[in-house]
Amino acid sequence: MNPTELPAEPASFPEITASFMLDGPTGKLEAVSDVAEPAGARRGVAVVCHPNPVQGGTMHNKVVTMVERALRESGLDTVRFNFRGTGASEGTYDNGDGEGDDLAAVVAWVHRMRPDDALWLAGFSFGSYVTIRNAAKLHARALISIAPPAGRWSFESITPPGCPWLVVMGEEDEVVEPQAVFDWIDSLAVPPELVRMPETGHFFHRRLMDLRGAVKHTARDWLPPPRQP
Repeated sequence: MNPTELPAEPASFPEITASFMLDGPTGKLEAVSDVAEPAGARRGVAVVCHPNPVQGGTMHNKVVTMVERALRESGLDTVRFNFRGTGASEGTYDNGDGEGDDLAAVVAWVHRMRPDDALWLAGFSFGSYVTIRNAAKLHARALISIAPPAGRWSFESITPPGCPWLVVMGEEDEVVEPQAVFDWIDSLAVPPELVRMPETGHFFHRRLMDLRGAVKHTARDWLPPPRQP
């Protein structure tokens, strides 16, 4: 898709599901926003990041969309976007470094649109690597990491986030070695809350509803105040 086929950056956070282009560090970034039901809406926005585009990951990945749904059903408005070089986003894949800059650009837009809202970050696989690396710098109020690729990417130098943090990991993940993730978590001074899902592979086939439940169950204790009194 040509970036010119999508609307330009909106002047306010859309009140309905919307697709648009945002200004990124190396060109336009394709994004989709959605909003929680008004009755349960909270003062927070979750930015959700997708898996590695080199392996075909996009913001339309079913794990990404299920995590987005879980957070939106919890009361958060949401933003998904394609990293540089993916979908209609301009630029070239940058091994996680430039993708962190893409995330920062999207977060900056969220802060401009919703300056008083709590920022949540979520990611799946490569997307969790990008969000974990940048959560502290971006002052995330909560972090959701699905199948973080410890053992495939260097996590040793990452500053852990100081916010509430959930990791969901399938015990039969065929892409990320589960024990590498568990060992990494055990090495942290303040480990995240860990949900281990038995008989579950990397893409959560037949377990997506269980993933949704795990995210919602944990997130409910961390939610910001209601948007409406």
